[in-house]
Amino acid sequence: MFILESLKDAQKTLSSFVENKENTDKINSAINLMVEAYHQNGRIFSCGNGGSMCDAMHFAEELTGRFRKERKPLAAMAINDSSHITCVSNDYGYDFIFSRYLEAWGNQGDILLAISTSGNSPNVILAVEAAKKRGMKVVGLLGKGGGKLKDMVDLSIVVDSTISDRIQEVHIKCIHIFIEGIERKLFPENY
Repeated sequence: MFILESLKDAQKTLSSFVENKENTDKINSAINLMVEAYHQNGRIFSCGNGGSMCDAMHFAEELTGRFRKERKPLAAMAINDSSHITCVSNDYGYDFIFSRYLEAWGNQGDILLAISTSGNSPNVILAVEAAKKRGMKVVGLLGKGGGKLKDMVDLSIVVDSTISDRIQEVHIKCIHIFIEGIERKLFPENY
């Protein structure tokens, strides 16, 4: 039955990710980068396409809202404003939808969470380049070997799979761990 096979495949992908200790070390390093940005009054931006945009939005809303317990909101923005995206797409091209936003809003000390299951999304690549020019640190949630982005970001977390939905399933787990880690460091009284 395909349902059981799908669940077992997801379990296999997550198990493979967990067995590589480098991944837990990188997740911890990403949390530390994000917490340091907040200590310096920085913000976290996130971007991605399709399901990865949904993950970027989920990450930002958990930070500006709340995750498990009451706490103050944290400055986070997913680059998903439809008027901005359609304006930039029309005037400059779809490849520039994230980079133009970061050129306007990104500052030194901010963080970009760049999400790409292929690691080769042109608009995410341009976003990373724009973030670097603005003095931002970049964490990449990637898949399929990491693509071009693997060597462009400050910290790459690569899910060892070629199947986008399996990659995204691990990405959302990483995102929840990022949020919990940020909360544990900034609001230890909640844990």
